[in-house]
Amino acid sequence: MKIALMDSGIGLLAAAAAVRRLRPDADLVLSSDPDGMPWGPRTPDDVTEHALAVARAAAAHGPDALIVACNTASVHALPGLRAELEPAIPVIGTVPAIKPASAGGGPVAIWATPATTGSPYQRGLIRDFADSVTVTEVPCPGLADAVQHADETAIDAAVAAAAALTPGDVRAVVLGCTHYELVADRIRAAVGGQVVLHGSAEAVAAQALRRIGELPAPDATPGNRLTVLLSGRESALPGQSMSYAEGRLLQAVTPAH
Repeated sequence: MKIALMDSGIGLLAAAAAVRRLRPDADLVLSSDPDGMPWGPRTPDDVTEHALAVARAAAAHGPDALIVACNTASVHALPGLRAELEPAIPVIGTVPAIKPASAGGGPVAIWATPATTGSPYQRGLIRDFADSVTVTEVPCPGLADAVQHADETAIDAAVAAAAALTPGDVRAVVLGCTHYELVADRIRAAVGGQVVLHGSAEAVAAQALRRIGELPAPDATPGNRLTVLLSGRESALPGQSMSYAEGRLLQAVTPAH
């Protein structure tokens, strides 16, 4: 079994680690676009073009499924990716966990990139899944870039700024960018330990397994291949990946080839 994941950068590490925990025997293909990132400021057509290039590089390795571990690409490029790759390769998008967060009764805060905050896409999810609770949309300028570059000072500053915009009575925070899940512990410390954080990594990993008819098997014998593609070039995991537990897990369990 081989699962591919794609993102503009290292935000895919959270979902990749979730797949690894659910199915240690799965080979992984991690395809990102360091030459073209960030994708957030790009037009929808430009995002789709870059996402298709990253997806094609992953598809060349024959995965059983492709996880679009990027909120921006899921918003703008999912139809194009599915039109090109399915049904041969199931494509699983990432949706902010607004529905499960609102199930707790609220109030809820959604941390997202400035481009996503207030967007018709996010407002639609709030309308569909959180119309009965109070929702605060919190823009997080610079946080994804800081996480991408493992810039500790910039991460702390961006998290503190977002926490200052988050109402003190929120019961849940939705992490609306996959990069944010890599610094969940810092976000939890900033908003208070009683606040529940909702990411997408575990859900999207489980959905990928369902789409290909596989079940979680956390005790399975670990797989032996981790393929890393940086703008189509085979490489080792980027150095900044080792700043995060998810990157260290992937490196320790399956050395890159």
